[in-house]
Amino acid sequence: METTLRFQPVSHSWVALHPKPKGVIQFIGGAFFGTFAPMLFYRYLLRYLFDNGYTIILLPFNFTFDHYVEAGFLIKEEYEIIPELIRRAKFAGYDYKAYLSDRNFSWIGHSIGCKYVALLEAFSALPREPEQLEEVIRDIVTKTSNPSETAKNERKIQTIVQNLESLINDLKQRRARATQLIKYYLGKEQDTYWDRREDPNIDKTYFKNLFIKGQTSILLAPVNSGTDSAIPKFLAKFIDKLGWGVKPTPQETFALIQATNLFNLLGLVSFKSDKLAKSTCEWFVNTFKKPPTDLQNNLAGGHLKPLGIKLGGYVVNFPDSLPIIESPQRRNAELEIYVGKLLGALEEERSS
Repeated sequence: METTLRFQPVSHSWVALHPKPKGVIQFIGGAFFGTFAPMLFYRYLLRYLFDNGYTIILLPFNFTFDHYVEAGFLIKEEYEIIPELIRRAKFAGYDYKAYLSDRNFSWIGHSIGCKYVALLEAFSALPREPEQLEEVIRDIVTKTSNPSETAKNERKIQTIVQNLESLINDLKQRRARATQLIKYYLGKEQDTYWDRREDPNIDKTYFKNLFIKGQTSILLAPVNSGTDSAIPKFLAKFIDKLGWGVKPTPQETFALIQATNLFNLLGLVSFKSDKLAKSTCEWFVNTFKKPPTDLQNNLAGGHLKPLGIKLGGYVVNFPDSLPIIESPQRRNAELEIYVGKLLGALEEERSS
């Protein structure tokens, strides 16, 4: 009997609870499509993932140039949503064991949504001590900024460090509150849960890391864009000069990824006729040298290939990925099967 894919609002996001989940996928779509009705535009891909045993969380994001802030919002959502998953699953009579460890949570991003996933992964490896954190950020800003703008660069460094410290402190409080809520919803069951843990000395927390270290992620046609991708170039230069442009810049984002050097549980999917994500995908493969070749796929289609809606017995793709109308079997062979295989391969990698 087919399980119904039904999204319900939870916090600022949308959640489809699977009755017997083997894991959770947190999905962040691209600009516009990921903000307005992602459950419609990405429905075919989401349906496939749901049918393969995953609870789905759709994380919307606001249109803003401050991607640091938006990435922080997304990780805050995780702490808001996890206790609610357990509460709702118990009320519905669903299995909820997968929600008792953040290691069962994965991330899938498309287009600019991948940048937020990458930032959260990079944040996972940043030092927590203020002096060490500032040293890392200073090195990144120094390498990617105009050396003659000393005062401007110093303000940027201090702002980034202060915002990251504030985010870290906020997340610590949210983690403590989420842990208490989970214990409350589980009641006496939590004692049984800890009794089943293999190592009696293990830290008794449902959250192993403050950010997303240890969680797998898949980037679909990632785009590390700057201000000029959102507004005309002549205006973007002016906005950037005033310091009001995209934060972090594409150069700072790449430098942050290299400096933290995690991304060991990463899968990458690019598309052969996609010019928008071409340079970002090439940077991951040729410069960053991650992920390994067995966790990469270069598939047929354009930048909007992950979007698709099933109408009757057919799947309707967006015009940049021909054919526009195709059978579910052909569509699955072009994308969904590869995403499913990547999820399995990444889980094996994580377990090992």
